[in-house]
Amino acid sequence: MRLMMVALATLLSHYRRHPGQLAMLLLGLWVAGALWSGVQAINASARDNYARAEALLGSGFDRLEREDGQALTRDDFIQLRRAGVLVSPLLEGELVTDSGKKITLIGIDPLTLPGNSTLARTRVPGQLQDFLLPPWQTRLAPDTRSQLGTQPTLHGGTPFPPMMEVPELPPNTLVMDIAIAARLLGGGDGITTLVSAVDALPAAPDGFILVRADARAGPGELTQSFHLNLTAMAMLALIVGLFIVQAALGLALEQRLGLLRTLRALGVSGRTLVTLLALELVLLGLFGALAGLVSGLWLAKTLLPDVAATLQSLYGADVSDTLSLPWHYWLGGIGVTQGGLFIAGSGVLWRASRISLLGLGQAQAWRAGFQRQLRVQARLGGVAGLSALVLGLWLVTRPSGEGLGAGFGLVAAIILAAALWLPPLLALVLSLSLGGLTRLARSWPLTQWALADLQLQLPRLSLAMMALLIALAANLGVSSMVGGFRLTFLDWLDQRLTADLYFKPPAARFADIDTWLARHDAVKERLITADAESQLLEITTGKGDPRRPGLPLPVFGITPGQTLMADWPLLATLGDRDAAWQALQHGEAFINEQLARGEGIVLGDRLSLATSGGVESVTVVGIYPDYGNPRGEVVLATPQVRRLFKVPPVSIGIVMQSGEDAGLLRQQLIDRFDLTPHSLRDQREVKATATAIFERTFAITRALNALTLAVAALALLATLLAQAQERRRRMAALWAIGVPLRRLLGIQLAQLAGAALVTGLLAIPLGIAITACLVWGINVAAFGWRLPLHIFPGEMSLTLITAVLVALLAAGLPMFKLWRTPPRSLLAEEDT
Repeated sequence: MRLMMVALATLLSHYRRHPGQLAMLLLGLWVAGALWSGVQAINASARDNYARAEALLGSGFDRLEREDGQALTRDDFIQLRRAGVLVSPLLEGELVTDSGKKITLIGIDPLTLPGNSTLARTRVPGQLQDFLLPPWQTRLAPDTRSQLGTQPTLHGGTPFPPMMEVPELPPNTLVMDIAIAARLLGGGDGITTLVSAVDALPAAPDGFILVRADARAGPGELTQSFHLNLTAMAMLALIVGLFIVQAALGLALEQRLGLLRTLRALGVSGRTLVTLLALELVLLGLFGALAGLVSGLWLAKTLLPDVAATLQSLYGADVSDTLSLPWHYWLGGIGVTQGGLFIAGSGVLWRASRISLLGLGQAQAWRAGFQRQLRVQARLGGVAGLSALVLGLWLVTRPSGEGLGAGFGLVAAIILAAALWLPPLLALVLSLSLGGLTRLARSWPLTQWALADLQLQLPRLSLAMMALLIALAANLGVSSMVGGFRLTFLDWLDQRLTADLYFKPPAARFADIDTWLARHDAVKERLITADAESQLLEITTGKGDPRRPGLPLPVFGITPGQTLMADWPLLATLGDRDAAWQALQHGEAFINEQLARGEGIVLGDRLSLATSGGVESVTVVGIYPDYGNPRGEVVLATPQVRRLFKVPPVSIGIVMQSGEDAGLLRQQLIDRFDLTPHSLRDQREVKATATAIFERTFAITRALNALTLAVAALALLATLLAQAQERRRRMAALWAIGVPLRRLLGIQLAQLAGAALVTGLLAIPLGIAITACLVWGINVAAFGWRLPLHIFPGEMSLTLITAVLVALLAAGLPMFKLWRTPPRSLLAEEDT
């Protein structure tokens, strides 16, 4: 044991003489672990919030809704309880505090609530009467309490009832007795829904629709693809960071070849030596993993507000701004970092165990197998490329909405194939270039030397260039996807938001306001909408037996006016576009892309929908894009929705006559009908709000892209610093024969810029392939809709510029050191 400890101390003493290598090792582990741990902290905290939300009101209840679509009231609850139906009322709404924070309020009746629900099981200090009687109680999660402060008040100065912390509750949610909740929300005798224990009701009572608990997608299910995307990007950053580790480990072992030979000669066996090197990796990994965990927590806290905004705007899922991490997060972060370190160091350990004792002291023994390594990499790249082809063909044959994991596997296989083929391709380019310059050697001697020198650097540079290729391609792919989504989204908004004003009148005054608008000369069209909840009972096709999905489905009513029909986007129609709109006016249906892909519905299929009067069958005559909506949806004409579901109109889109002022009409409506300014929204306001949500939604994507590219730059910097001393020795001879130092520095810049430029050129088709996989595969499987593929020449040019700039910036520090090195020192290094 003492011999092993002495040998370990001897191996570690190398880093005392070369602290830069130790710094690069720990830097690689730190940045890789920080990005991985930060994203996992975000995911773990979000999933904890989802679990609390689903336990509160998700899978724990069946729900009853009125068949006619009208709002539920206290009388409905009393009527059902008197008939022996075991239901409990829930009231949900939104409160705004004096500080401007919006928070969800849930009112419950604890005496009738199912006993196995989270709300009923919750135990807090105090008796039941404290919750039921004045001054009542406010139950909330600890993280919500910390955000609200010690004495929060509602907008207008109304204080909250006394607060009690309940860890099981989701974030941004208050739970009170339904009596005080109705008073604070001003809801009168209305209630949001009636709930019952799961499967307690065999069927819906007359006049009601029963929505089973497992028919509703929870936030965890809806956001699965988002978190998988974050995990994939974090894994990419981890891999790129491990390239730094691989380069530093390779150099450290190469410089310790003489030391390894000495230890072997003193009696340390090869197995013991490999064990000691592995133990060294464990110690380094622990330091790097702990630093990564601490930095990852800071990164997670920085990005969490943007993630919360993304999840709220895309999925309506509440995520707290406060991290809540399970115990296994800490072990997982250390385990993944250690595992990645051993993967990065396994090749070095394997080579160390196979080199003979006489070969240990020869540096060329490490380079002799590089050509063999290139051949192995080319074969492995072929295997990865074949795997990508198989996965791509398999995904093409799968139904839409399936194969999310396979989609990410396809992207990973494409990236792996390209990364493995890069070093052989660079070696081939250098070999061909040297062959072409053989005849011009007398005229271009320094160029030939520069190419030969770059060929000598390739064994070490290859890992850094692979990291740069992966980072550039991923950056280009994700940026192109986000840019394409942005263009498509804005174009879709222009097509969907055709009216000049959007107005949601009070239900009691809707008819009066609509009549007044109909008589107003400035109004060209009134696009009245309505909505209802239904159930997709049956799908009838011409190819087989009917399918009965029993899927809860929103129904949206639109007014097929001239303006709307001209601009509403349609992906496919039964017949021409005009015929489809005529069919919609006569009672047929449009469906969104999500429903078409998710249920395999095609044009001409018949859908049977549950209505307040029974069942209505409609034919699908059009499919439209519906970006950002996670659910399937059916569109009918507004008069048909009102007739079938007995629902009132919801809103009016006002199209102005050419040259008329929408702002003037808005003010007239506010003055005449005593409306609030917020009830009428200008089209430009809606677009600005939607665009702002979009920009914040993808802020984390851009941040992770930038961080991944920074890690790739660090990998290249680590490689250049690692071989700086050896390069100075080779340049010393050129300087001694009269080549100016300024020209030597220019040659070094040209070498790296050329290698980076070739890498950037390869990253462009790889980035386009990643974009295609994202928009045609992963996006469809994750969200149920397909984006058009956009190619951005500007992004490609930026990729090339970024590749060269990263190489030049990484070369800056080694070149500065070379510039500051006195000529005497250069010659002394050449002598050693």
